[in-house]
Amino acid sequence: MKRKFDSLSQEAYLSIWRTYDRLKAIEERFFAPFGLTPQQYNVLRLLQGSESSVPTLTIATRLVSRAPDITRMLDRLEQDGYVLRTRSQEDRRAVLVSLTPEGHKILGEIEAPLEAMHADQIGHLSQKELRQLCELLSKARKPHEPEGSNW
Repeated sequence: MKRKFDSLSQEAYLSIWRTYDRLKAIEERFFAPFGLTPQQYNVLRLLQGSESSVPTLTIATRLVSRAPDITRMLDRLEQDGYVLRTRSQEDRRAVLVSLTPEGHKILGEIEAPLEAMHADQIGHLSQKELRQLCELLSKARKPHEPEGSNW
C-alpha cells in the first residue's frame, strides 16, 4: 500500500492548505452579496481600527494575506465610496487612506452575519481547542513572519 503522504510535515502542511481552502470558500460566498472580497473587508477593518488616516504602504504590510496590487484594491473601495485617499501634508509622496461614513455603514451591516459565519466555520471547536489551534498556527508561522510583524 502506497503511503498517502511523504512525511508528517507534508501531511500537516497539506492539511493546513486544505483547511484554508474549505474555510475560504465559505468566506468568499459570504462577502459576495456585499460586493466585497475578503481582502477588501480586511482593508476596511484595518482602517476602522485606526485612529487616523493610514498610509497605503502601512495598510499593505498589515493585511492578513499579501495583496499584490493594493492600489487597485483601494481604487475599487474608493469608487464604491468606502474609503477616501488624500496626500499627506508632511510628505506629498505618501497617500493616506481613511474610512468614509459609507465604509463604517457597510462594516456595521457585516458585523453580526460575519460572527455567524465564523461560528459556522469553526464553532464546533471548544474554546480550549481554539486557543490551542491559535497557538500552534502562530508557532508554525512565526519563523516566516517579517520582522516587526503584528502577527
